[in-house]
Amino acid sequence: MVRSPYFTDDHAAFRERTREFLTAEVMPNASAWDREGGLPRSLWKSFGAQGYLGLLHARGAGGGARDLFTSVVFLEELGRTGFGGLRAAVSVHAYMATHYLAAAGSPGLRRDYLAPAVDGERVAALAITEPGTGADLSGLTTTAERDGDHFVVRGVKTMVSNGTGADFHVVAVRTSPDTGSGPHGTTGLSLLVIDSGLPGITITATPTLGWRAAGTATVAYEDVRVPADHLIGRADAGFYYLMRGLQLERLVAATLALGGMDRCLEDTRRCLTERRLFGGTLSELQAPAHRVADLATELAAARQLVHHTAWLYEQGDLPATECSMAKLHTTELACRMADASLQLQGAHGYLDSSDASRAYRDARAATLAAGPSEVMRDLIARAVLRPRPDSPAVRTGGQEGA
Repeated sequence: MVRSPYFTDDHAAFRERTREFLTAEVMPNASAWDREGGLPRSLWKSFGAQGYLGLLHARGAGGGARDLFTSVVFLEELGRTGFGGLRAAVSVHAYMATHYLAAAGSPGLRRDYLAPAVDGERVAALAITEPGTGADLSGLTTTAERDGDHFVVRGVKTMVSNGTGADFHVVAVRTSPDTGSGPHGTTGLSLLVIDSGLPGITITATPTLGWRAAGTATVAYEDVRVPADHLIGRADAGFYYLMRGLQLERLVAATLALGGMDRCLEDTRRCLTERRLFGGTLSELQAPAHRVADLATELAAARQLVHHTAWLYEQGDLPATECSMAKLHTTELACRMADASLQLQGAHGYLDSSDASRAYRDARAATLAAGPSEVMRDLIARAVLRPRPDSPAVRTGGQEGA
């Protein structure tokens, strides 16, 4: 094991077990799941049986209550499979949708939704993005109007990972008009748990360029009656839950990208050392060798940024700027890595069936999910150029001012 201030021998043993599980249970069928556009129920149950779907959740919620770096190991190994749709589906379930239930759900919601989700018996989706808005939460228009002991939900959500196969959705809705008392357009937002089979819900599969096993869908809610006790946490406090959840989501995206780049670099190394050209191997030519050297160096630097950000998060900080930096840098580097891998593998890499072409398709999606790169740059610039007067001395030039 490479020496690290962040990982112990227990983490190394966990990594080995996780890699063995993924090799046995995922890799033989992952290409088929990618073609079919979703993951089978049996796989969710296998992940649940191993405890992978609740590593961060408290034991009282059925989780493993493991430290954050256990999740970092799991996510790196999940990314290292090389299947972006798989990693998107599992991470949305385990670190995004169920995060809100674990953080603010009532005992009843934890019992009825979180516990079976941790076991892999129920699949979760997170529905935030809408046709007219994504990163800008102030633009959300899906409403949940109180009617007795129910909410009546109306609106459309798009780009919902796990949307085609989820048993329930964690949905961002507007429960009250914006009062202007908080950040612009962000008051009046709430989170609801909505069963996917309720009357009035229409789910339409949405084919995407990459992440094909993620089961992406558009979900329309037309006068859907949801029990009022399916509200997560306090009414109209959804923005504040989302702000913390989004930092974890960005850290997860960055960590998955590390694993994906490890796989991509290994595939490239194998190609360059095995393919012969001009009397030697491609790895003996200076141009491809130096290109790989640069990418390996950038990956090593990205890993330190991600691991340090995870350490800050685990200390109880909310390292919003660092999460944005980690997400921006790693996901964009993953695109450059995938592009270089495909280029260096030549025409064979350009085949639709190749690992290089799948990596190329999948890497692009991560620069858009959890806030596109442009939003990450805006948040970072705001922290560096316009830090809040009451912020402590900053670690990286400022705090996110959102």
